[in-house]
Amino acid sequence: MDRRHVLKALAGLALCPVCATPGFAAEGAPHWSYEGATGPARWGDLDAANKVCSIGSQQSPIDIENPTRTRLPDFKLSWGPTADTIVNNGHTIQLNFADGSGTLRLGETNYKLLQVHFHRPSEHQIGGKNFPMEAHFVHRAASGGVAVLGVLMTTGRPNPAFSQIVMTMPDKEGQAVKADPRIDPSMLLPARRSYYRYAGSLTTPPCLEVVEWLLLADPIQVAEVDVAKFARLYPMNARPVQKLDRRFVLQGM
Repeated sequence: MDRRHVLKALAGLALCPVCATPGFAAEGAPHWSYEGATGPARWGDLDAANKVCSIGSQQSPIDIENPTRTRLPDFKLSWGPTADTIVNNGHTIQLNFADGSGTLRLGETNYKLLQVHFHRPSEHQIGGKNFPMEAHFVHRAASGGVAVLGVLMTTGRPNPAFSQIVMTMPDKEGQAVKADPRIDPSMLLPARRSYYRYAGSLTTPPCLEVVEWLLLADPIQVAEVDVAKFARLYPMNARPVQKLDRRFVLQGM
């Protein structure tokens, strides 16, 4: 990727940090999708700013196999009890959070909570297997770095927060509307916080390699009927797994 294209992509991220995070597309950007002529195999050809989707060496998602077990630092979440708005953006259902309503602290870095969105099936695989769904909590640091907390979702007991999301999600693409105040994002987390960590990318165009991935090892359970409701809108909105190349995946002990 030449310098001019890199600068164009980074400029877009700086001008519109939310637009370039997963689940968003910048205004005026070429249409992309999850299949056909505008699907993942073609993302890098749709716009020069997306070239890293094709030629990047730290792309996400990945299949996690044989991670290196080590003692990873704890991360601290300070999230408020509600989301601000909910939107069907044409690629997923997404909850947006008001500025200052949540943070993730990893080491010495604080990341602000921007949004959470959902994929079906899971984008990450564990040992070659997908889960029914995956949630991505997107955080951004003042430096521009992005930390995404991934939560795998399997079917079982109903999850009150996810049930409320699918009950109130817009069924058509459009503008964001006020979210139900009863949706508590912390209820979408498992009790245990063991996680996998690796350096990766956004999983949607422009696929910039600016993401610190924290994928929780334990899935949460959600009702099968709620997964089915989401699937009526988005039966498949997951990017295929990408090559690990020479990266290491770390797993907390």
